[in-house]
Amino acid sequence: MEHDPREIGGYLLEGRLGAGGMGVVYRARSVSGRQVAVKVIRPELAADAEFRARFRLEVAAARKVSGAFTAPVLDADADAPAPWLVTLFIPGPSLGERVAGQGPLAPPEVRRLAAGLAEALREIHRVGLVHRDLKPGNVLLAEDGPRVIDFGIARSAGETQLTSTGVAVGTPPFMAPEQFRDGTATAATDVFALGSVLAFAATGRGPFGADSSHAVGFRVVYEEPDLSGLAPELYPLIIGCLAKEPAQRTTVDALLRVIAEGAGERTVQLRTGPVAPAVRQAAAAPQAAVTPTAPSPLAYTQRRAPPAPSAAG
Repeated sequence: MEHDPREIGGYLLEGRLGAGGMGVVYRARSVSGRQVAVKVIRPELAADAEFRARFRLEVAAARKVSGAFTAPVLDADADAPAPWLVTLFIPGPSLGERVAGQGPLAPPEVRRLAAGLAEALREIHRVGLVHRDLKPGNVLLAEDGPRVIDFGIARSAGETQLTSTGVAVGTPPFMAPEQFRDGTATAATDVFALGSVLAFAATGRGPFGADSSHAVGFRVVYEEPDLSGLAPELYPLIIGCLAKEPAQRTTVDALLRVIAEGAGERTVQLRTGPVAPAVRQAAAAPQAAVTPTAPSPLAYTQRRAPPAPSAAG
């Protein structure tokens, strides 16, 4: 756009990949010509000490995880007036773009997606992190499989939260019950999000709706997922991820064992295809929402849900 910078940290900017409440993501090139993605935080947010601390954690978290499953971090400056982060550019749309542009994935594609995301979560959890915001906009579909991006709210197990007491961080349609109840997050939290993401990929919608945060939160905490339209062969793959209690959910390793039984899907290619520019711009850089914890069931019976805003995080 007209007022966008030409260069950030020595990287030549070539155009926007997306924009959201936290900042702008640009396609750029390094001095050597390598294509990269540069995430630039808005200066007004960088003035907030808590937000800057979260950004430093994002950089540290992303650097811990293998580039086989994420867009690897190449460079960053958390102390710049507008902090920035450089990752390898991953050609291919987000899962949200793919579904918006071409509709739900076929069952073999969903199983391939599940395998790739489960392997990504296994690596993320192996280094002691919980992503906390796995959603269609944070999954890129590369030729050799999916990549998980955006560690802006990832947190080490047992680490003190940087967000205020009484709020849960995440994107409501893809959050777990415990995030709404008390803001806690473990590896099982990411598994619940994985189940919601796979249901979205297979049906074109989230299993708990996409209207107001309070309405979605109530369904996540108290109601069963809506899996109507889900191919029967995918039901066993997804339902175990969506148990309300973390201890009752399937594990990433168990999920991988189930997927391995359908070894034929290992060679399935995830169809990406062209995505309309308007769709790409809207879905390229969704941001995490900060949502109040879910109130009691009584609170929901005493007032109507507010009008449904956009569900983009």
